[in-house]
Amino acid sequence: MISTKNGTIEKFIQLAKKRNPHQPEFIQAITEVAHSIIPYIEEHPEYEKTNILERIIEAERIIIFRVPWTNDNGQCMVNRGYRIQMNNAIGPYKGGLRFHPTVNLSILKFLAFEQVFKNSLTTLPMGGAKGGSDFDPKGKSDNEVMRFCQSFMNELYRHIGPNTDVPAGDIGVGGREIGYLFGQYKRLSNKFTGVLTGKGFAYGGSLIRPEATGYGLLFFVEEMLKTIGEKIKGKKVVISGSGNVAQYAIEKTIQMGGIPLTASDSDGFIYDIDGIDKDKLAFIMELKGVHRGRISEYAKKYNVPYYKGEKPWKIPCDIALPCAVQNELEEKDAKLLVKNKCKLVAEGANMPTTIEAIKYLQSKNILYAPGKASNAGGVATSGLEMSQNSIRLSWSRNEVEDKLQHIMQNIHNQCVHHGEKVDGTIDYMKGANIAGFVRVADAMLAEGHV
Repeated sequence: MISTKNGTIEKFIQLAKKRNPHQPEFIQAITEVAHSIIPYIEEHPEYEKTNILERIIEAERIIIFRVPWTNDNGQCMVNRGYRIQMNNAIGPYKGGLRFHPTVNLSILKFLAFEQVFKNSLTTLPMGGAKGGSDFDPKGKSDNEVMRFCQSFMNELYRHIGPNTDVPAGDIGVGGREIGYLFGQYKRLSNKFTGVLTGKGFAYGGSLIRPEATGYGLLFFVEEMLKTIGEKIKGKKVVISGSGNVAQYAIEKTIQMGGIPLTASDSDGFIYDIDGIDKDKLAFIMELKGVHRGRISEYAKKYNVPYYKGEKPWKIPCDIALPCAVQNELEEKDAKLLVKNKCKLVAEGANMPTTIEAIKYLQSKNILYAPGKASNAGGVATSGLEMSQNSIRLSWSRNEVEDKLQHIMQNIHNQCVHHGEKVDGTIDYMKGANIAGFVRVADAMLAEGHV
């Protein structure tokens, strides 16, 4: 690497762009990490001389395959399947599968890259990966989803295993899909192993796994607030999304005494000025999990405002939790949050905040946590599920939740250790990036040029 005096960061990003053309999401993830890591590397020549960062941004293996399946009309359909095995320096590849029409190589590479750092932060033995397909489960029958999942696993099974690569769920891949995928893996391999996480409790899943990302997010927020002597109780919380992460972020907010005000989907958002309570949350869970309906139905049932085609960031709040999709919180949204006296932004989704929005939030001294730290609860509990599968035991709900809280507290401590500034404030992005990097980089150095 050339010295930062000669523009190391920009040259590194340009090199990444040249080698990964037309992959904006992946370049965005690399750019965000490079600004934290390259100055750190220059202070530690053992990383610089071995080109560690150049190696980390290069996937160890990329698998792309055809997924033919038959719809209910007997017509043969074709989708594309992917698995990005990014880095296994500290453990088997680990990361979710996403089924969504927007899935492409750039999105999966950014997710896999982020997963490397996120998994490292948990301190559990897990490498980083991601995968999925441009298949859309919405509007499909259970039988169509089953046939697709079985066809997808027909190729994926040869690339995964409990000590090789352990996929999980993500957008479009919930308990139903994991069940179909696991069933087909068993048929093909003739093995019952912990090859997938997010399984149903009856066949090897872990308690708290569905809740883990949302719960972990609030445990992290709780630690952030402690640094300024505050608590969640009584705080107004704006949350985007209405899927798994958002639902359990709302649930844990309620349990901690906060007031969740919003939920959203791709069509718009609802604003409940009285706060979403347990009964209202139960309605959202049934609406989304059973009926697969739209959040606008909440507005009709509870007679609250619905903002079609809008995002919830204009609602005054103390805490903002983006839990939907990447780049949903832009600079103009960050300005609205600051204007409305928001104190804290923590990511429940993967890279939901643009680089420009992050810079603005940080310039205004808003507490900001990147997803690789604040939403690591999901993969942390997947790691706990792997442990339970290995020892053929199941821990109680309280045991798993206690372990999850401890992991999130430890992640927060790592961020403080590497991100605390001279004035006592904390750069969580810098802290998370460096903490995640060091563990992976040290393992790669110890293992040689891998």
